[in-house]
Amino acid sequence: MLIRIVRMTFLEDRVPAFLEIFKASREKIAAFPGCQRVDLLQDYHLPHVYSTYSLWDSEEALNNYRKSELFGSVWKPTKALFSEPAQAFSFKPAAV
Repeated sequence: MLIRIVRMTFLEDRVPAFLEIFKASREKIAAFPGCQRVDLLQDYHLPHVYSTYSLWDSEEALNNYRKSELFGSVWKPTKALFSEPAQAFSFKPAAV
């Protein structure tokens, strides 16, 4: 399993546009082969900062999504709304 967190900082007046993009694409992303779930988180203190939290079967599944037409149709318009570059992090459950 791969956990992907992408932190995005938006221009404050562009947040509604991002939320529309997310609402329109969330179920499509969640239905992509290898995706187990997609959630949206809002920063507690900075309301124009959001993160996506997604669970993937594998790095290969995530990479297949990142190479897909769906990703291009979501990421390009989302990226245009940023006030600074996004930060992406990949995690795996820790063996404890």
